[in-house]
Amino acid sequence: MSGVVKIAAAAVAAALCAVVVRRQSPEIALALGIGACALIVLSCSEALEAAVGLADKLAQAGGLSAQVVEPVMKTAGIAIVTRLASDFCKDAKEGGLASAVELGGTALALAAALPLMTAVLDVLARLL
Repeated sequence: MSGVVKIAAAAVAAALCAVVVRRQSPEIALALGIGACALIVLSCSEALEAAVGLADKLAQAGGLSAQVVEPVMKTAGIAIVTRLASDFCKDAKEGGLASAVELGGTALALAAALPLMTAVLDVLARLL
């Protein structure tokens, strides 16, 4: 719970600073937002590592291979990065670029999930 409070406090402080600075220099406000986002993501790195570790343990306990778990984790990572990049493009009033980032993220997520889809097709083929 305290982690969420720290993240929320940092985000609100950065947002307030950005609002004040935006009138004079929109570029600095955007850079402030990007910096705050980077710090927040870095502060979440321990939690993300713990989630990846737990996913690996669960995969081993369930007898799942890395070929099944890895695409899921990659897809989640792609989704997080795509969302952040798209939101920053929208904040910079670059809606077209934000759409391109979302399209690219979708294509990369699908590509990352291909090994998982192949594994599912293999299982289905064996069942039939």
